[in-house]
Amino acid sequence: MSYSGRYKVSNVKKYKGDHTNVIYRSLWERSAFKWCDENPRVKEWVSEEIVIPYFYDVDKKYHRYFMDLKIKLDEKTLLIEIKPESQTKPPIGARRTKKYISESLDFIKNQNKWRAAISYAKDRNWEFQIWTENTLRSMGIMQKPIP
Repeated sequence: MSYSGRYKVSNVKKYKGDHTNVIYRSLWERSAFKWCDENPRVKEWVSEEIVIPYFYDVDKKYHRYFMDLKIKLDEKTLLIEIKPESQTKPPIGARRTKKYISESLDFIKNQNKWRAAISYAKDRNWEFQIWTENTLRSMGIMQKPIP
Protein backbone atom coordinates (compact mmCIF):
# COMPACT_ATOMS: atom_id res chain seq x y z
CA MET A 1 0.00 0.00 0.00
CA SER A 2 1.24 3.46 -0.89
CA TYR A 3 1.96 6.05 1.80
CA SER A 4 0.10 8.66 -0.25
CA GLY A 5 -2.70 8.60 -2.75
CA ARG A 6 -6.31 9.41 -3.45
CA TYR A 7 -8.87 8.32 -0.86
CA LYS A 8 -12.16 7.02 -2.26
CA VAL A 9 -14.97 8.41 -0.09
CA SER A 10 -17.67 5.79 0.56
CA ASN A 11 -20.22 7.95 2.33
CA VAL A 12 -20.35 10.85 -0.15
CA LYS A 13 -23.19 12.64 1.69
CA LYS A 14 -20.96 13.16 4.76
CA TYR A 15 -18.05 14.64 2.81
CA LYS A 16 -18.59 18.40 2.40
CA GLY A 17 -15.88 19.12 -0.16
CA ASP A 18 -14.86 17.64 -3.50
CA HIS A 19 -15.18 13.93 -2.69
CA THR A 20 -13.31 13.02 -5.90
CA ASN A 21 -10.15 14.82 -4.77
CA VAL A 22 -9.38 13.61 -1.23
CA ILE A 23 -5.62 13.11 -0.96
CA TYR A 24 -3.86 11.34 1.90
CA ARG A 25 -0.18 12.01 2.54
CA SER A 26 0.38 9.25 5.09
CA LEU A 27 -1.19 5.97 6.14
CA TRP A 28 -2.19 7.76 9.35
CA GLU A 29 -4.23 10.27 7.32
CA ARG A 30 -5.75 7.45 5.28
CA SER A 31 -6.77 5.64 8.48
CA ALA A 32 -8.32 8.84 9.90
CA PHE A 33 -10.24 9.43 6.64
CA LYS A 34 -11.62 5.88 6.75
CA TRP A 35 -12.64 6.41 10.39
CA CYS A 36 -14.48 9.64 9.48
CA ASP A 37 -16.13 7.97 6.50
CA GLU A 38 -17.41 4.99 8.52
CA ASN A 39 -18.03 6.45 12.00
CA PRO A 40 -21.74 7.22 12.62
CA ARG A 41 -20.78 9.93 15.15
CA VAL A 42 -19.12 11.90 12.34
CA LYS A 43 -21.87 13.97 10.69
CA GLU A 44 -19.63 15.84 8.22
CA TRP A 45 -15.94 15.94 7.37
CA VAL A 46 -13.50 17.49 4.92
CA SER A 47 -9.78 17.27 4.30
CA GLU A 48 -7.61 20.28 3.41
CA GLU A 49 -10.67 22.45 2.69
CA ILE A 50 -10.02 24.80 5.64
CA VAL A 51 -7.16 27.25 4.95
CA ILE A 52 -5.77 29.27 7.85
CA PRO A 53 -3.31 32.13 7.39
CA TYR A 54 -0.35 32.02 9.77
CA PHE A 55 2.71 34.17 10.39
CA TYR A 56 6.00 32.27 10.16
CA ASP A 57 8.46 33.73 12.67
CA VAL A 58 11.51 32.72 10.62
CA ASP A 59 10.82 34.48 7.30
CA LYS A 60 8.45 37.09 8.82
CA LYS A 61 5.78 36.39 6.19
CA TYR A 62 2.25 35.09 6.14
CA HIS A 63 1.62 31.62 4.71
CA ARG A 64 -1.39 29.34 4.24
CA TYR A 65 -2.04 26.34 6.46
CA PHE A 66 -4.30 23.62 5.02
CA MET A 67 -5.91 21.72 7.90
CA ASP A 68 -5.75 17.93 7.59
CA LEU A 69 -9.33 17.48 8.78
CA LYS A 70 -12.43 19.31 9.87
CA ILE A 71 -14.84 16.93 11.58
CA LYS A 72 -18.36 17.82 12.67
CA LEU A 73 -19.74 15.61 15.42
CA ASP A 74 -23.13 15.97 17.11
CA GLU A 75 -21.68 17.85 20.05
CA LYS A 76 -18.69 19.74 18.55
CA THR A 77 -16.57 20.58 15.54
CA LEU A 78 -12.89 19.61 15.46
CA LEU A 79 -9.96 20.89 13.43
CA ILE A 80 -7.39 18.10 13.27
CA GLU A 81 -3.70 18.08 12.41
CA ILE A 82 -2.17 14.62 11.94
CA LYS A 83 1.53 14.57 12.78
CA PRO A 84 4.16 12.12 14.03
CA GLU A 85 4.63 12.43 17.79
CA SER A 86 8.28 13.35 17.18
CA GLN A 87 7.25 16.51 15.29
CA THR A 88 5.19 17.81 18.21
CA LYS A 89 8.28 18.21 20.43
CA PRO A 90 11.42 20.35 20.17
CA PRO A 91 14.30 18.61 18.39
CA ILE A 92 17.02 16.87 20.36
CA GLY A 93 20.59 16.10 19.42
CA ALA A 94 23.68 18.00 18.34
CA ARG A 95 22.69 21.63 17.80
CA ARG A 96 24.99 22.40 14.88
CA THR A 97 23.91 19.61 12.56
CA LYS A 98 21.80 20.11 9.43
CA LYS A 99 19.24 17.67 10.85
CA TYR A 100 18.86 19.64 14.07
CA ILE A 101 18.53 22.96 12.22
CA SER A 102 15.95 21.50 9.81
CA GLU A 103 13.94 19.95 12.66
CA SER A 104 14.13 23.26 14.57
CA LEU A 105 12.72 25.20 11.62
CA ASP A 106 9.94 22.61 11.18
CA PHE A 107 9.13 22.83 14.90
CA ILE A 108 8.90 26.64 14.78
CA LYS A 109 6.69 26.45 11.67
CA ASN A 110 4.41 23.90 13.33
CA GLN A 111 4.15 26.03 16.47
CA ASN A 112 3.21 29.06 14.34
CA LYS A 113 0.60 27.04 12.42
CA TRP A 114 -0.91 25.56 15.57
CA ARG A 115 -1.13 28.93 17.31
CA ALA A 116 -3.10 30.26 14.30
CA ALA A 117 -5.30 27.12 14.22
CA ILE A 118 -6.10 27.41 17.93
CA SER A 119 -7.19 31.01 17.44
CA TYR A 120 -9.17 30.19 14.27
CA ALA A 121 -10.99 27.34 16.03
CA LYS A 122 -11.67 29.36 19.18
CA ASP A 123 -13.24 32.19 17.10
CA ARG A 124 -15.76 29.64 15.77
CA ASN A 125 -16.35 27.70 19.00
CA TRP A 126 -14.51 24.74 17.50
CA GLU A 127 -11.68 22.70 18.99
CA PHE A 128 -8.17 22.22 17.57
CA GLN A 129 -6.47 18.87 18.16
CA ILE A 130 -3.22 17.24 17.08
CA TRP A 131 -3.55 13.52 16.40
CA THR A 132 -0.31 11.53 16.50
CA GLU A 133 0.26 7.83 15.93
CA ASN A 134 -0.37 7.38 19.66
CA THR A 135 -3.69 9.25 19.48
CA LEU A 136 -4.79 7.16 16.50
CA ARG A 137 -3.92 3.93 18.33
CA SER A 138 -5.67 4.98 21.57
CA MET A 139 -8.81 5.89 19.58
CA GLY A 140 -8.74 2.50 17.87
CA ILE A 141 -8.24 4.13 14.45
CA MET A 142 -4.95 2.31 13.94
CA GLN A 143 -3.67 -0.94 15.32
CA LYS A 144 -0.53 -1.19 17.40
CA PRO A 145 2.51 -2.14 15.32
CA ILE A 146 3.47 -5.79 15.34
CA PRO A 147 6.83 -6.18 17.18
